[in-house]
Amino acid sequence: MIDFFIKVKQQEAQHLPFVIYSKPNKNKLVGYFQKNDHLYFAEDFNETGFIFAPFDGSQIILIPKRQSVKWESHFLSFEENHHSNFVSAENEQDKAHFETLVQKGIDAINNGFFNKVVLSREEIIDVPDFDVVGVFEKLVRTYPSAFTYCWYHPKIGLWMGATPERLLKSKKNKFYTMALAGTQSFNGSSKVSWENKEKEEQQLVTDFILDNLKNVTSEVAVSSPYTLKAGNILHIKTDIEGIINEDSTLEQVVSILHPTPAVCGLPKSIAKDFILKNEEYDRQYYTGFLGELNFKSSNFEKAKSDLFVNLRCLQIKDKQAHLYVGCGITKDSIPEKEWIETVNKSLTMKKIIV
Repeated sequence: MIDFFIKVKQQEAQHLPFVIYSKPNKNKLVGYFQKNDHLYFAEDFNETGFIFAPFDGSQIILIPKRQSVKWESHFLSFEENHHSNFVSAENEQDKAHFETLVQKGIDAINNGFFNKVVLSREEIIDVPDFDVVGVFEKLVRTYPSAFTYCWYHPKIGLWMGATPERLLKSKKNKFYTMALAGTQSFNGSSKVSWENKEKEEQQLVTDFILDNLKNVTSEVAVSSPYTLKAGNILHIKTDIEGIINEDSTLEQVVSILHPTPAVCGLPKSIAKDFILKNEEYDRQYYTGFLGELNFKSSNFEKAKSDLFVNLRCLQIKDKQAHLYVGCGITKDSIPEKEWIETVNKSLTMKKIIV
């Protein structure tokens, strides 16, 4: 593992693109280190490489497999440990601003503009001594059940995250996705009670996925909703899998799913327009997606793609960490509770960098 991180340091010093990551519940690190600083893009999802897509816009950045050197390293698995003495100082101005935004979303729902909207905020923390390797190693060890990553391109910047949500996993014509919504803090108990607000929010996400995929997929199977633990946060999750039709493409399925109602809202286009007009900051790659596109370990294996929604993430810029957190708003939302939800979610990354 030491050699792996030495390679990361060398790549960073040379200002060359790279991505390092660990998949959920795997004790293996994977790295793709691009040989040049060119900015490549995925045009039609027939490329092979690691992709990084923004929330809004079509320019999906690609670290091409053929232009990169692959490194792998194993590490000892660790139990998730979220005990921390970190105390988050509450910014009253940020709190008031976000609660006003949430109320605006609730008012729009009550006026019939949409059923749900996901609203977010940015929080900036000084990190004068930020160390990529040290922070990433802590991230992987702290959140082994998440998709943890560090992505860098000198022309875009550096992003890190530990996301609990898979956008899509596919192999040949088989696919798997999930509906993930509803949030509460984990209190150590195996007994979890969900309010109607969270149940309704999760059902909206599930219904959207099933309804919009029905023309491009078949043989779809859906699990019952269940509780997922992601770090110190709990969500409601439903598994969805099936077959992509022969006359449909991976690109079509991804375009239907992204952005999901779990990061945007419903109806999607109206909710997205509200977000872009009212959040007053640029999400950039937060709530976009990232992951492996058309990977295969041998010439005999079918190409596989494994994409994740970019949640619980941060961007490092000018010795500052820009953290991004959000929550789903429905007619039953209470602004102060939604603020508390974002504070709890922000601890995922604050515990790693502070």
